[in-house]
Order: sequence, then C-alpha cells, then structure tokens
Amino acid sequence: MSSDITVARVIEKLPSRFQAEAAGSLDAIFQFILDDAEDFYISIKEQACSTAPGEHADPSITLLMDSDTFINVVTGQQDGMSAFLKGQLRAEGNVMLATQLGKLFKGQASS
Repeated sequence: MSSDITVARVIEKLPSRFQAEAAGSLDAIFQFILDDAEDFYISIKEQACSTAPGEHADPSITLLMDSDTFINVVTGQQDGMSAFLKGQLRAEGNVMLATQLGKLFKGQASS
C-alpha cells in the first residue's frame, strides 16, 4: 500500500508540508534517530522549516524509532501517542514539543 513511501521521500517533502502559521514563535530542533535509516533533524525557527541529515549538536527533542514507525506516524496511519505507548517511539529532551509536531505539518492526502 505505501511501499513507495521511503524515509528519504518523507524528509524531502516535509518543508513543503510545513504550516508556518502554526509554528508561531517556535524555535526548536527535532532530532530523529532511526534504527534502520539515516538520522536527520528538522530545524524550525522564525516560521521557517529545514531538514538536514545527521545529528544536531544540541537538539530540543530527540525522537527514537524505526523507519516503519516514522513513516506510519507521518502518513497518519498510526498516532504518535499510540506508537509511544506501544514502545515503538521514545522521546528524550523537551517531550512536550512532540505534541506540537502534528500541528506543524499538513497531513498527507489519502489516495
């Protein structure tokens, strides 16, 4: 069903799905550590969003999961809280930021 969706494609599309007005004055680094794919981070500052590969030196929050969980959460097939409660997602740092992620990016249109 979503076999053509890869972590790289999701990361590439994140800036175009960013909702600047939802960010307000947010200044944060969301680090993603993926068990089976390249790590990356999202930087949000002054209502702008960018992504970069690798690990940031001082992230605001770090989210740890595998690539399937990441794709399922980003595409709306799984709720982030559900993944967290099932132990599929761990968060370190300012965990309250994780609750804002859903508001910052437009949901993927279902095909």
